[in-house]
Amino acid sequence: MAGGTRILETTRTYGVRTARIPTQRQARPSPSAVADSRAKPSWYLPLLLGVDAGVTSFTVLMVFGTAGHPHPIRSALAAALIWVGVLAVRRRYHWDSIGESRGALPVLHDWLIFVAVLAVLAAATAQTPAPLTSLAALAPTLVGALLSRRFVHGHLTAVRRDARAVSRVLVVGEPSAMDSAVQRLASRTDHPFAVVGALVTEDGAPADGLVRERLHLDREGTAAREVVDAAGRLRADLVLLTPGGQLSGDRLRELCWALHDTGLDVALAPGLVETSVKRLEASTVAGLTVLRVNPPRGGGVQGALKTLTDRCGAALGLLLLAPLFALLILAIRLDSPGPAFFRQERVGRDQESFRIWKFRTMVPDAEQRKNTLAASNEHDGLMFKMRRDPRVTRVGRLLRRTSLDELPQLFNVLRGDMSLVGPRPPLPDEVAGYDATAVRRLRVKPGMTGLWQVSGRSDLSWDETVQLDLHYVDNWSFSSDLDVLSRTFRAVVDGSGAY
Repeated sequence: MAGGTRILETTRTYGVRTARIPTQRQARPSPSAVADSRAKPSWYLPLLLGVDAGVTSFTVLMVFGTAGHPHPIRSALAAALIWVGVLAVRRRYHWDSIGESRGALPVLHDWLIFVAVLAVLAAATAQTPAPLTSLAALAPTLVGALLSRRFVHGHLTAVRRDARAVSRVLVVGEPSAMDSAVQRLASRTDHPFAVVGALVTEDGAPADGLVRERLHLDREGTAAREVVDAAGRLRADLVLLTPGGQLSGDRLRELCWALHDTGLDVALAPGLVETSVKRLEASTVAGLTVLRVNPPRGGGVQGALKTLTDRCGAALGLLLLAPLFALLILAIRLDSPGPAFFRQERVGRDQESFRIWKFRTMVPDAEQRKNTLAASNEHDGLMFKMRRDPRVTRVGRLLRRTSLDELPQLFNVLRGDMSLVGPRPPLPDEVAGYDATAVRRLRVKPGMTGLWQVSGRSDLSWDETVQLDLHYVDNWSFSSDLDVLSRTFRAVVDGSGAY
């Protein structure tokens, strides 16, 4: 950076990022150096524009030219301009949006709008190509957009692990609320916030590596000046307020006035965790800002779509995979004695038990030998996991590595015991040790895949597994299921955490 000054120093332990101000006095960096610390790489926008326009124009030109369309060059240029225009109107090129989402559904929505606009234009000009020709010409546009945005998101996430392309955040509030917010921000590196300091309304022990100062609310008129001074001294880009008993109402409003007057951004952390913004509605009642938290979705049209997708997907999967099932059954029977299928009691929705189906990956007496291996459990929670479990057969290791052992669960999905997407189906002895928080995982049907699979599977700690499942239960939507399904293929190919 300019002048050789490091804007942020970071410490990473097991993937946890914290940010701190250097302890030695340093020269104030130039404005360009400060801007560079929070700026995303400048090549993101040209890359996305190039892929969007280039892929669209090239494929339309090639397909329409081969099909004998009368105006392939004109059609290619028009399609590229319309696609870029749709994305621009939808703010996909806005600097705050680039790289922030890796979901497939927003891109699919944009592409469907793009196709609709082209359809209207084709009808208006009386030049409608054959449907299959149009699909062949436009499908690469969707694929190119998905791949380019996934690449940018992955690169941005890697950059943020080193505390680059982040905003310097000053946290202001009471110690209890502040500590919770800071810990959550420090526990992940896929967001744009790096905490550089804190102002607390009460005395408290300083957090590790974090500049913490006392905010004097008891001195009238000084609190706002102290926050503004601290933000300038720490070169903060944003002030995150964590309100409490001493910091609310008029004091919060005065702080916002003072910070906005100096050009600083302000954010408010109300204390809600793992709650999707789709469930929140802001309103004003008697001058009081109210945040309504809607209940989790469960039924209605989206619930019916989920059920329909589960049953049809399971039936189609069993039909198409029948030859593979036959080959796997033969391989399992030749590798070790015993049945090809393994059935086990699991706990499903509302704690109802059912029999889960899997391809057998262990020796027939695996359950009897489990107690002798209890001391070798490598999981920190109620689940039993071993990387080198001696009970697993040779074919079983391959099946687990590729997740092929899970395919017979399609029978459970077809019967209605499970869903394609949901929390991991637990064992009865695991459920016996659940606390009230973990029991909430059982409010929905367990799934063949879920957030636990696309986020690390067996490499996750027990607390991480529970938090992912709770996030799914509380924030479920049909679109989130489609996103998990799209990410499952990559997780299966990668094989991380599968053992």
